Amino acid sequence: MTSPLLDNPAWASLTGPHARFAEKHGRVLRYPVDVAPFLAIPDEFDEDGWRDVAELAGPGAVVAFSGRRRTPPPGWEVLEQLPGVQLVDDGVADAEDAEAVRLTSADVPEMLDLVKRTNPGPFLPRVVEIGRYLGIRRGGALIAMAGERLRPPGWTEISAVCTDPAFRGHGLATRLVLAVAAGIRARGEKPFLHTTASNTNAIRLYESLGFRLRYRLTFSAVRVPETSFGLR
Repeated sequence: MTSPLLDNPAWASLTGPHARFAEKHGRVLRYPVDVAPFLAIPDEFDEDGWRDVAELAGPGAVVAFSGRRRTPPPGWEVLEQLPGVQLVDDGVADAEDAEAVRLTSADVPEMLDLVKRTNPGPFLPRVVEIGRYLGIRRGGALIAMAGERLRPPGWTEISAVCTDPAFRGHGLATRLVLAVAAGIRARGEKPFLHTTASNTNAIRLYESLGFRLRYRLTFSAVRVPETSFGLR
């Protein structure tokens, strides 16, 4: 049986191993805006919670969160509510990779360029501070990467899995996922990951590597009203 911490992994991360990164207002937490885009919302959430979100983010800000679908108050703009899935370690055959190199803040410009070309999901400049990122280079150029993001106690999320389109079909994503998983396992933790429900190719790949579907969730993005926060 998997941990209930995974039902709300951003909250579990920011109240646990990533607490040093947490910015708090009332009952709402978030990562610094240049680290990760997620708000962490407690399971019990009401109108006062939305006020906390608005005051933390500021008028007109776009905020992102995941988990069960939540309806913001009138006046807030819902930009996206995208079905997603969470997959967890169910016998992943992790393996270190001799070609994979540790990426650091010095590599961030190349990492951002690769993300721009491949669109694996949100990736911000300081995310390398919260986890271990690995990359593969050819001819000196970064062509594939994967790394760690959310970290609920006992678990670490694998994120930003991407490969330059010119090098797809060579198993680089698989190698990097398994190498990142090996680092997670070496700490005595278990890997998990998220993707959109429509990304059936990625889901099939992850299942073939030993991940299993645990949870269906919603990725949401909403805009805070410019005035009065949409609350009385």
